[in-house]
Amino acid sequence: MSRIPETQMTPEGPTYEGRLLDRADEPVVDQGAPFDIRTLVSRRGILGLVVLGAGAATLAACTPAATGSTATTATPTATPTATTTPSATPTPSASATTTAAALPAGEIPDETAGPYPGDGSNGVDVLEQSGIVRSDLRSSLDGGATATGVPMTLNLTIFDTAGGDVPFAGAAVYVWHCDTEGNYSMYSSGIENETYLRGVQVVGDDGVVSFTSIFPGCYDGRWPHIHFEVYPNVDAITDSSNAIATSQVALPQATCETVYADTATYPSSASNLSRVSLDSDNVFGDDGGVLELATTSGDNATGWTVSLGVRVDTTTTPTAGAMPGGR
Repeated sequence: MSRIPETQMTPEGPTYEGRLLDRADEPVVDQGAPFDIRTLVSRRGILGLVVLGAGAATLAACTPAATGSTATTATPTATPTATTTPSATPTPSASATTTAAALPAGEIPDETAGPYPGDGSNGVDVLEQSGIVRSDLRSSLDGGATATGVPMTLNLTIFDTAGGDVPFAGAAVYVWHCDTEGNYSMYSSGIENETYLRGVQVVGDDGVVSFTSIFPGCYDGRWPHIHFEVYPNVDAITDSSNAIATSQVALPQATCETVYADTATYPSSASNLSRVSLDSDNVFGDDGGVLELATTSGDNATGWTVSLGVRVDTTTTPTAGAMPGGR
């Protein structure tokens, strides 16, 4: 049985690990995503100091005394400090900048969040739930159902265009997408109480957020896609109007055709895909998704890696939002 985290009462109010609770009348597990993120960041900062301290002590203990011998010692490997994106593959900033230079010119287009954002702009709000800050999106937050399908890793590299296309460290990215049958948790019939295929990560120093999920299906009338919102910092995600970019990732046709050949897992996706194109899609059709089309690698057995570089310009006014109703 898991133990409920204990709080301490101070003159300013109840605290957990030295931080005042955002919701004084609620337990720690119900404080919401911003408190979760601050707890995560604080713990990793402490862990980084402990690891560095342990590394220094180990190195000192392993350093041979000055003698005439030629004893061989293992070359110590620098231990990277922890970042706020646990699943993102560490990438030097110089590499991230090179990727930005290779992108087509222009900020990521503002797109509709659609009718199923789950960010409070159209009914339910998953961003207020504890545990939404996570890299693995496949299971519901409360331990409910788990979405199954062809494995997918989504890597988004976020660049601050106003700052000179540098990695947008500290920004928060919320991602959501449909399941293999084109249904969205929290909205579609039968899964209104599920929260799978939704999650938040915070951009690290390398600009990357990485999510473990499943390859989304193709539903009638839309090109296969993944939704995301970018927020300027961890505290901003409690209000969807704070999003500085709302857009979508377009999935490449060849990869979709390969995935949807598995008709047992994706029963309707192949036929739905045959009736739509990037040029006819009501979101990507204006430019064929030139700034939103991801690159992919992998296969159905081991999974696919989907990657996209995203320029965000904080000097422009966001124009996207939720769309009422459903399909």
